[in-house]
Amino acid sequence: MKCVRVLLPLLARDSYGDPLALGQAWGLRRTFSCAQTPNMCLSRGFRTSMRKPTSKPAPTKREEEAQPNPKSLVTFEDPFKRFDQDCRNKATFSHVLNVFCKKDVRRRGHVEFIYAALQKMPEFGVERDLRVYNALLDIFPKEVFVPQNSIQRMFNHYPRQQECGVQVLEQMERYGILPDAETKFLLLQIFGQKSHPFLKYRRMMYWFPKFKNINPYPVPYPLPCDPVDIAKLSLQRISADLDARITVYQMPSVEEKTRITHPYIVGIQSPDQQSLLQKHSPDRPVYVEGPFPLWLKKTCVYYYLLRAELLPPGEKEEEEDIDPERNFYFPMQLDLDLERDLGDDDSFDVNEVEEGPVFAMCMVGSEDQATLAQWIRGLQETNPILGHIPVVFRLESGPLKIQAETEMEETYEEEALQSQKLKQ
Repeated sequence: MKCVRVLLPLLARDSYGDPLALGQAWGLRRTFSCAQTPNMCLSRGFRTSMRKPTSKPAPTKREEEAQPNPKSLVTFEDPFKRFDQDCRNKATFSHVLNVFCKKDVRRRGHVEFIYAALQKMPEFGVERDLRVYNALLDIFPKEVFVPQNSIQRMFNHYPRQQECGVQVLEQMERYGILPDAETKFLLLQIFGQKSHPFLKYRRMMYWFPKFKNINPYPVPYPLPCDPVDIAKLSLQRISADLDARITVYQMPSVEEKTRITHPYIVGIQSPDQQSLLQKHSPDRPVYVEGPFPLWLKKTCVYYYLLRAELLPPGEKEEEEDIDPERNFYFPMQLDLDLERDLGDDDSFDVNEVEEGPVFAMCMVGSEDQATLAQWIRGLQETNPILGHIPVVFRLESGPLKIQAETEMEETYEEEALQSQKLKQ
């Protein structure tokens, strides 16, 4: 027995160079104590084996940056980036969706791909296409994320996929796209009836028809391409009087001989504004002010005003008091002292800002004083008093004028440099 105890350490040292190597070689489990092995002070036993450790050391920061992240969106944005700006349309977008669906039957990475597709939809011009949204929902695997029992429904079965489906419906809501029967069938087939995307669908179908025609002054989509039609639509939205008439003083044209372009001039004026302008004193000037911006969805247009300054307090005309019996809108007036509680005080502070009267509005194709002066000449046909009233132009630097001024400054600098070279 003593010989065996002596031979075991010797064999281990000769073959493996370590007393523990023999146990590793034979798969034996031994417990060493501090008394038996004075060079090794182990407080507890451990198991050894012949298998080498499979765990790899943690990668450094440089290695992490060099290796591509499989969870990132870079791999899914590449198919959309391959197409040039001219080729980005509905056909190419649908082609990318079909390629992804045929690439893998299990549709791995479909959540990241759908998020990337939602971001690229405005660039391809398909953000208002219902068929494209249904094609995006069709990418989800079918009958996989449907909860099978009440516990799965309670704990939000597959939350990442459900959140992605809700994002698709929210983008449809943002662009005003109403789901159809195909959208409902896809949501039921993918997520089931007791899911967050289907609940979002039901809410959209309830509120969308109620709010669809709630705007009394809707903006047509798409907007007309003709600038004259856009000007007419904009002036109708600005004017608060339904009796206001729109007049086209000049249509855009180009002379063949001189190649001179004539911009469009569209104005609007109501009968009440004409009567106010007729009562205006010829001693006081009127002002042409602008340009003022107006947004129609994503299109910005500019308009101009013909207005006058506010009269001083001493020169204001006192309005005639109309007898309540002769008033058409309020034929009777009742002054009753009703008992009111202390908490029924409905009075509140209002800061009323008085402004001068506005006589007319217009939109022009060229933002310069000559075009606006032509508009004033056109107004004189229906308002002859404008021939006796001085007109002052208060024009601010619009976007077109800023570009023109920068171009003029560049030409002046080039001329100055050329003159200096000639002098030298």
